[in-house]
Amino acid sequence: MDSDVIMEREQWLERLVEHRARAQRWTLPTLERRARQVVHPVEDFLFNYYPLKLGKLEQWHPGIGVVLRGAREDFPQWLTKHYCYEDGRLWVDPQQLEEKELYRLRWTLNLLENTRSQAGNFGCFGMHEWAMIYRTDEARHAKVTGLRMSQEEIAEFVESRPIRCSHYDAFRFFTPPARSLNQLQPSLEGRQVQEQPGCIHANMDLYKWCFKSLPWIDGELLLDCFSLAMELRSLDMRASPYDLAQYGYEPVRIETVEGRRGYEAEQRELALRAEPLRGRLIDFLRKVLVSREAIG
Repeated sequence: MDSDVIMEREQWLERLVEHRARAQRWTLPTLERRARQVVHPVEDFLFNYYPLKLGKLEQWHPGIGVVLRGAREDFPQWLTKHYCYEDGRLWVDPQQLEEKELYRLRWTLNLLENTRSQAGNFGCFGMHEWAMIYRTDEARHAKVTGLRMSQEEIAEFVESRPIRCSHYDAFRFFTPPARSLNQLQPSLEGRQVQEQPGCIHANMDLYKWCFKSLPWIDGELLLDCFSLAMELRSLDMRASPYDLAQYGYEPVRIETVEGRRGYEAEQRELALRAEPLRGRLIDFLRKVLVSREAIG
């Protein structure tokens, strides 16, 4: 603990309040929609697809290497597992990690480092959403919004362009006839070497790897990755065949040359912003594992 950062009570209380207020920019509107039983095809995705409760997003953690001084009984009760308390000081202790938890953190670190080492692919143009409703009458978001093109027009476009999706969790939602059109065949077993930093889903997943790495990362990184994931989801759906006009979204018409150029520009900008977030997460995980002498 000699090299840890000491955070006084006033400092960490301020961080805790700021974190909750920042998170509530997203959690409160979501709760309000749920109360009215209203679904939003863009903004609800991160809460429905990724299994982190709204209240957990609002909870701040200091992360590994930070000691909170002045902690008393009024400290939030959710700071329990993996935390140590002694003489008014509170910190996360990697020595409390179980082997299965260490395995998950090692796996996540390897995935993130492998992804960072790959060259980014910026030629997919977001066609995965099109492939998910190719030659089917069951559009994934049909209960929420309609399509801006006919099914025949969608199929014609899908068949006119190469599909190169590298992300398993996107590929597994392709319709059966669309899977054979993908130049890649990503698998769950192969994702360690298949994911690449240009992929909007791989960058969106930084949020997932963050909350699966709690409490070892700080709350600031969690919300930074969540905020970026929300922007990535927006691009994802704006480039889809869905009609989102009623939600205030203008489409990125990837069925046109101009639209594909616009998509690539946004994709590159978001991938650039994801780089330092991936780096921060890697640094946190390495610190945890080195402290347990789990890696060199």
